Amino acid sequence: MTDISLDTLTTSAARPRRDIGIKKRYAAERRFRLYGVLAIAVGLAFLGVMLTSIISKGYTAFWQTTVTLPINFDEKIIDPSNKRATDPNVLITANYPKIAEAALIEKLGIDPNDKAEVRKLKGFLSDSSRVQLRAIVAAEPSVIGTTRNVDILAAANLDSAFKGQIDLEVPESRRKVSDQQVEWMNKLKAEGVMAEHFNTGLFSYGASSRPETSGVGVALIGSFYMMVIVLLLALPIGVAASIYLEEFAKKSRFTDLIEVNINNLAAVPSIVFGLLGLAVFINFLGLPRSASFVGGLVLTLMTLPTIIIATRAALAAVPPSIRSAALGLGASKMQMVFQHILPLAAPGILTGTIIGLARALGETAPLLLIGMVAFVADYPTTPFDPATALPVQIYMWANEAERAFVERMSGAIIILLIFLMAMNIVAIVLRRRFERRW
Repeated sequence: MTDISLDTLTTSAARPRRDIGIKKRYAAERRFRLYGVLAIAVGLAFLGVMLTSIISKGYTAFWQTTVTLPINFDEKIIDPSNKRATDPNVLITANYPKIAEAALIEKLGIDPNDKAEVRKLKGFLSDSSRVQLRAIVAAEPSVIGTTRNVDILAAANLDSAFKGQIDLEVPESRRKVSDQQVEWMNKLKAEGVMAEHFNTGLFSYGASSRPETSGVGVALIGSFYMMVIVLLLALPIGVAASIYLEEFAKKSRFTDLIEVNINNLAAVPSIVFGLLGLAVFINFLGLPRSASFVGGLVLTLMTLPTIIIATRAALAAVPPSIRSAALGLGASKMQMVFQHILPLAAPGILTGTIIGLARALGETAPLLLIGMVAFVADYPTTPFDPATALPVQIYMWANEAERAFVERMSGAIIILLIFLMAMNIVAIVLRRRFERRW
């Protein structure tokens, strides 16, 4: 018999144990990968459900139902006493809805003396016809006494019914649109008089109690003012603080305390910054409520930690050899920082700034505390005028009882998501285009 050494026996016995250990590790690795794929799939599924829900409810907000009517600007209704030459207020106080109603009555072939039928027309056209027709007369008084085709907005309930958002199969008593109105709507639709058009008012109108005349125009201007203020204040202050902490400040307990506080501030809930803004900017300094300037200051405080952390990371990513080379060639520390380090770190700084602005653009809680939830219908001309912001406008529409405001809310969410995605895409493009790998 051949002698088998002890080492051979030991090696033969250990090999199966090693093989089993390797198989277990490979199996654990496969399970971990599977868990990761499942986690990503679940996240994408929830994201898909959310986006599908928002888009399905909000895409119709970009279209508005109008009724094209031959409006007779009857002088007997607008200026029966012919006083407009001496009293311009006559053109302002005229009964313009009556003119629009008369045109609709004629278009539908209704007897004007049939009060019951005329009463059913209530709620068919939007009350905004008063403002629309008055603006036409004010801009061109010569239109009085003539007939002109005008696209009049349909009322919110008729707009929803026209878009198929109201179930017309349910009993008439359970819906806000009558059978007679549905019949008239179908007749006007068949004649091509009632149709959907792109809703430019969604981007130009301000706050309104009527869904069909509500828009995000004031909110867009308010958000623009706030983002400009955040950019002008947070970027230079954040970059200056980062340069000092990263390049000039000596390491000590004081700088460590500052760094810890900056990191903590980046994780503080946004509503805390709203409380701070309410206490300091409004109650102590007496700045106006609902102003974009105050909102910009609050969002600046909230964005500063993000910009400081991103800027310090970008500065630290520049290799020490760049610093040594600049100093070795006789550059001062100031020249080294501003002529060599800062230009190389600029892509990372811009990326962090854009991400900080995107976060600030979507904030609602701090703006609610400083009064930007106010009902504002007029465009702000300066950052000190009352205004609102896009996320706050979404919040206000979410609290409205009218069904049509749900459509407006979802449409505004789509607009906000487009802005946020655009800003994040710009940040990604800048980082990939200008970043350097050392």
